[in-house]
Amino acid sequence: MKRERLYLFDTTLRDGQQTPGIDFSVEDKIAVARLLDEFGLDYVEGGYPGANPTDTAFFSEKRTAAARFVAFGMTKRVGVSASNDPGLAALIQAKSDAVCFVAKSWDYHVHVALGCTEQENLDAIGASVEAVRASGKEALVDCEHFFDGFKANPGYALACAEAAYASGARWVVLCDTNGGTQPSEISAIVEKVIAAGIPGDHLGIHAHDDTGQAVANSLAAVEAGVRQIQGTLNGIGERCGNANLVTVVPTLLLKPAFADRFETGVSLDALAGISRLSRAFDELLNRAPEQQAPYVGSSAFATKAGIHASALIKEPRTYEHVPPETVGNRRKVMVSDQGGKANFIAELKRRGIDVPRDDRRLDALIALVKEREAEGYAYEGADASFELLARRMLHTVPEFFRVTSFRCMVERRFDANGHLKTVSEAIVKVLVDGEEKMSVAEGHGPVNALDIALRKDLGKFQNEIGDLTLVDYKVRILNGGTEAVTRVLIESHDSTGARWSTVGVSDNIIDASFQALMDSIVYKLMKNREMAGLVAAE
Repeated sequence: MKRERLYLFDTTLRDGQQTPGIDFSVEDKIAVARLLDEFGLDYVEGGYPGANPTDTAFFSEKRTAAARFVAFGMTKRVGVSASNDPGLAALIQAKSDAVCFVAKSWDYHVHVALGCTEQENLDAIGASVEAVRASGKEALVDCEHFFDGFKANPGYALACAEAAYASGARWVVLCDTNGGTQPSEISAIVEKVIAAGIPGDHLGIHAHDDTGQAVANSLAAVEAGVRQIQGTLNGIGERCGNANLVTVVPTLLLKPAFADRFETGVSLDALAGISRLSRAFDELLNRAPEQQAPYVGSSAFATKAGIHASALIKEPRTYEHVPPETVGNRRKVMVSDQGGKANFIAELKRRGIDVPRDDRRLDALIALVKEREAEGYAYEGADASFELLARRMLHTVPEFFRVTSFRCMVERRFDANGHLKTVSEAIVKVLVDGEEKMSVAEGHGPVNALDIALRKDLGKFQNEIGDLTLVDYKVRILNGGTEAVTRVLIESHDSTGARWSTVGVSDNIIDASFQALMDSIVYKLMKNREMAGLVAAE
């Protein structure tokens, strides 16, 4: 049976830019557009040329090779002809393949937001689409608030969609702009739109995630007949975000309910890189990846309970809905106080450490992990510290260097200008090949000062840690009070893209931080010598 074509439309660089705290530069946009284009998406919406200097500069050149490059903007203004509207002219002049208009399709918005008549809005939709088509570009129309508008006044919402289609829009996109429509409502309304005469192969869905159902709503729309899905990388977008294409695409390609009926521009080979794509985008945003993200999160194929791990080792399908390698992820059997022997054996084996089931060192390691977790350590979230602990028990961790002492000082004082400031200073003494080196550093707080001083001079190992970066630092108070036991988790990465986590526990936050910092550096040196196992992002 021939499969139908589904088209994937990415609006990360336009709607995703509405996310609080996200502001793309032109260089950022160029980098993201390249990632999306290479992945195999059909449309890349780049922004609103004429609305701001960044988007205007971005549209000075075509930024995609295979994907259709899309400019976004408003329909022409009421009272101005299409040929005399400067906003419409900027869209047509942009170096894009297509133009996507936002058009009101809820009569309430037409009256309140636009302040025009319903017919004037319909005329603006038609004239704008015709102008774009006359320029040789593809026209799309986002029918904003379509589902709310349909529920309030189905006749007018349909009239807006029909005006776009009759004028020659390639895609009429039905938008759940407020994100409150339910999947059953989406299905029913899409079916009515198709029954009214707009074919499904000209309909798209644009869902927001305000009820956590943007992906479900998008898939429900496909089931009902639409053939274009709009969304963003990692689900970014204003308020609660947009439909997450990083979740939608694997579902379309790997689940028989969709894969048997539809095809997309994304190949299975490209799909195997989607985890890396998701993490690369988070890296560009300078934020930690969501560990429990479907398909691509570091916990997406993680198993903690011993009974689950035992079954997983025998047959992965017992606890995996798809093979992790199909999305570029990997299986992860976690070690913790809840894990049985199977967890430990599997995790050690994955790291290239073969310990027989009856080896007494294995029993000693399990006992030690459970004892230390009772003290506050959390090895399920600190893969590198667990590996170092295991290898130290097996006497396979070299002593690259030894810290003989460290000291941290925090001084609060008035500077020469009379401004109150707090200064943190750390002194670290390190022994490398029998030679003691002392480093002093100031930092933004005692932990930062200690980190800088520790990495300031490691002798012959100094060049090896030049690309080591600490990307996340978490502190957890375990038992209350200023004298409480503190757990510190540190996430690190290097220029290869690998990420690893380390842990430290103490009733002194500086000491806990130092433990985690030390483990991070030692793991990096081990990794450089291929003496360490796989880490989370590899």
